[in-house]
Amino acid sequence: MIDRLGRAALICTLCLSLGGQWLALQSIAWTAMLVRNARHEPLAAAVARTFDGAHPCGLCHAVAAGKKSEQKSSALPAMAKMDLICLVRPLRVEPPAVPYSYPRTLFTFAEGSLAPPVPPPRSLLA
Repeated sequence: MIDRLGRAALICTLCLSLGGQWLALQSIAWTAMLVRNARHEPLAAAVARTFDGAHPCGLCHAVAAGKKSEQKSSALPAMAKMDLICLVRPLRVEPPAVPYSYPRTLFTFAEGSLAPPVPPPRSLLA
């Protein structure tokens, strides 16, 4: 239950930070305008009148004013924001690679070819 509540709160916060409240209010405004226009006109004419932009309702004006004020207020802190990532990197000059040849050695395993002692050695504890 807490997991679902936390997930819902996260989704709501994300939607509000992206401006989802203006989309929801604009959808409500369009729906109300469509219903109001459909009472007096045919449906095709009501849809055209609702979405032509020439006949906005009061809620449409409020949404446009809210979006405009949000854009103005978000533009000011962007200038005062500090750049914490340094884009200029120091130039490091690496010396060129020097080829190195390893000395060749021959290994002989003369002791490794001997058979184990027969019989096996006894343990001191036995």
